Amino acid sequence: MTSVSAQGPSAKTPDRELGEHAFRLCQTLLRIDTTNPPGRERAAAEVVAGELAAAGLEPVTLESAPERANVVTRLRGTGEKPPLLLTAHLDVVEAESSMWKQPPFSGVVADGCLWGRGAIDMKNMAAMSVAILTRLAREKARLSRDVIFAAVADEEAGCDHGSRFLVENHPDLVRAEYAIGESGGYTVHLGKAAFYPIQVAEKGLCWVRARVRGEPGHGSMPREDSAVIKLADAIARLGERPLPVHVTPYVRDFVDGLASNQPAPLRALLRRLLHPAIAPHVLRALPDRSIARSFAAMLSNTASPTVLRAGSKVNVIPGFAEAEIDGRTLPGQTEADFLRELGAVLGPEVSLEIVKSAPPTTTDPVDSPLFDVIRASIVAREPGATVVPYMIPGFTDAKYFTQLGAKWYGFSPVKMPKGLRFADLFHGHDERIPVDGLKWGTELLFDVVQKFCS
Repeated sequence: MTSVSAQGPSAKTPDRELGEHAFRLCQTLLRIDTTNPPGRERAAAEVVAGELAAAGLEPVTLESAPERANVVTRLRGTGEKPPLLLTAHLDVVEAESSMWKQPPFSGVVADGCLWGRGAIDMKNMAAMSVAILTRLAREKARLSRDVIFAAVADEEAGCDHGSRFLVENHPDLVRAEYAIGESGGYTVHLGKAAFYPIQVAEKGLCWVRARVRGEPGHGSMPREDSAVIKLADAIARLGERPLPVHVTPYVRDFVDGLASNQPAPLRALLRRLLHPAIAPHVLRALPDRSIARSFAAMLSNTASPTVLRAGSKVNVIPGFAEAEIDGRTLPGQTEADFLRELGAVLGPEVSLEIVKSAPPTTTDPVDSPLFDVIRASIVAREPGATVVPYMIPGFTDAKYFTQLGAKWYGFSPVKMPKGLRFADLFHGHDERIPVDGLKWGTELLFDVVQKFCS
């Protein structure tokens, strides 16, 4: 077995065995369909548990429902410091296979990438974490902290069968001072500079049912007060009028970090995003709509209509119509703030009911020893790169693990080449991860875990 120094593998000498282990395990996991719903993560959990047990660890498999399996294991340290938690979810979102260049559950290697649903969201993190824990266990590394790994179910549907289940029913298994999960640590190319965002905050969740009532009637006699038409008008307004801009400290730090290594014109343009009255005009002017959407989601509470329902017969005008809206709230914003902003756009005829909610999650990167180790390890491998704190617009298992006091950092590292954007692959067609980038990320994460726990 390749020997590992106290400072981890050299930035110039790839740890091929560690990277290969992560690659092989990621490929195996990608070939297991864990689409949620229904999830059925047990088959993937068994693979993870088998790898851990083979290294002498004692994984515990916990089912929250039939086939909804979670795996937790602990590598014991000296106990001088509180534990570090590594975590990844085993479920994935659905894939429209007819739109993929490679089958989404094939795990094939093509064009230098490993293809499959979950390649970056986030079976890669599960594979990296298992490779790292099994290496540390076999090397009998002396660590000042326990290192816990939790492979969880159900993150894509709200975490009820995964992190929430563990936190509410088995808190002592996963309680930690720090936690590393998704999402961050991937390369962002902007101009000639390379950036690595590290998640320190994520938006809150506020899923809403919007309902409009109207007079029912026969389909042969159109009504101007049709519930369907009134709802359609309201949803159209939502597409035309973004919610107000609120600049948070997390976005200010992110934009300042991006702007720091840019030429003067781009630096000035980026910093205009931090002015609420100017930001909407800047966003409309950005030619790259993917970048504009990303910034817009960080600057405002957002509301995306995702499900529409009305009627059951083609010749009957229904008495009500409803939409399900995926709402996300910024740190510092409450559910009441969001409902007020949403209602102002939709109008008074639309009633709003919260279906599911969770508050924003934040971790302060200032004076954080883990953030410092992450930054130093990235710069050691890529001199000149800029590490920036980042707020993600979605939610992760941080929603629940932080309830036990963990300080969460989204850091599932992967080196991305120019032209392949992480944000476009996340939940998109042709999800894939560069093979070399996966191995690079495994070595980087290993370095961070070992240095932080030594």
